[in-house]
Amino acid sequence: MIANRGEIALRINRACQELGVRTVAIFSEADRDSLHVRQADEAFCVGPGPAARSYLNIPNIISTALITRCDAIHPGYGFLAENARFAEICSDHGLTFIGPKPSVIALMGDKATAKRVVREAGVATTPGSDVLPSVEEAYRAAETIGFPLLLKATAGGGGRGMRVVHDPNDLLRAYAGATAEAEASFKDGRVYLERLIAAPRHIEVQVLGDEFGNIVHLGERDCSVQKPAHQKIVEETPAPNLSAKSRAAIHEMALQAARYVGYTNAGTLEFLVSSDEAYFMEMNTRIQVEHPVTEMVYNIDLVKEQIRIAAGEPLGYAQGDLTARGHAIECRINAEDPRNHFAPAAGTVSKLVFPGGPGIRVDTHLYAGATIPPYYDSMIAKVVAFGATREVALARMERALRETLVEGINTTIGLCLEILANPAFREGRYNVEFLPTQILPNGESGAR
Repeated sequence: MIANRGEIALRINRACQELGVRTVAIFSEADRDSLHVRQADEAFCVGPGPAARSYLNIPNIISTALITRCDAIHPGYGFLAENARFAEICSDHGLTFIGPKPSVIALMGDKATAKRVVREAGVATTPGSDVLPSVEEAYRAAETIGFPLLLKATAGGGGRGMRVVHDPNDLLRAYAGATAEAEASFKDGRVYLERLIAAPRHIEVQVLGDEFGNIVHLGERDCSVQKPAHQKIVEETPAPNLSAKSRAAIHEMALQAARYVGYTNAGTLEFLVSSDEAYFMEMNTRIQVEHPVTEMVYNIDLVKEQIRIAAGEPLGYAQGDLTARGHAIECRINAEDPRNHFAPAAGTVSKLVFPGGPGIRVDTHLYAGATIPPYYDSMIAKVVAFGATREVALARMERALRETLVEGINTTIGLCLEILANPAFREGRYNVEFLPTQILPNGESGAR
């Protein structure tokens, strides 16, 4: 069963088809005509449009899996992908959860707990608090840590349930907003605080582990180009202008932490890098949105690897067998209006043309005539460019984005082109403050 929607559901379905695995798709009433529904072997509606009543509806999802005699459930990313209780329920009903063990999800998928665990493993972390059960506890923790701070959802991802807090006057409103957003997005409103490190780079490391104790990393990705709400929009691998010292350090810290918890399946450890110092931030115990850039550079299908690992197969290779070749960049195409504070742009796609040519990959569930519902994440496609060098990849990405045509809704295509044209980005001199300060100084983009 593919317990997700959109492009990741279609991505998983394709991997299954190539492995000879039959698939069952689930969908909400709003996604009845979605492409993943058409492509799966079977498809069943699990509820109405709102995610809480469909893609987060555990009883309906499990019942459908049992009725259709599924062996396993792939959660994709978002929704229930990092929900330890959901993984436990799958196991209780004889269903293989394609991901790490529930106990490891609880340790590492919970952001606050993960920081405590990796500290035990000897990995440096950003200063912060444990889970904050009340705003009063938040005020006490803030006094100890010091401002400015970042309030984060412990079950979060994609920038949801995250707020920057500059002084005590901001904390009450930020706490209320973060907990409400986290509850709506993940059915888990718990939050914690960490010190806000000024203008760091956001570097993450992809890991894979099997049931036999074999763990490898597949390099790092630079995910520093983020919207003001901390949602990534451009990612690339390898990270440009990263010193050999920092690169080796974060690779080793990622393996050190993954080994310490006995990690299995695919996961990503995220770090904040400032100068030559790197701090563990959090771990995503699932496949990442930006996994295609790693696949392009390492020539490994990460989703197929997830399925094989869950089926009890060994990795079949060691760290020394893995070699990164070339450079890959991903631009997320979102149904949003960058000139209006990234307001979601639900609607119907009237005309659609995606790019092609050497080194170009497009992951999408979009088609001409598709309706973008208002209930879910606004990402509608990922355009990935690969080249022997970063310069080749950049040239291909620019060409690919100019070939892309999406009419009927607002998108971030123009914004991505503006990012690629920026001298600081082209030189690889950027951090998490790049987009808000250099491209969106007034919270809006000048891209057309």
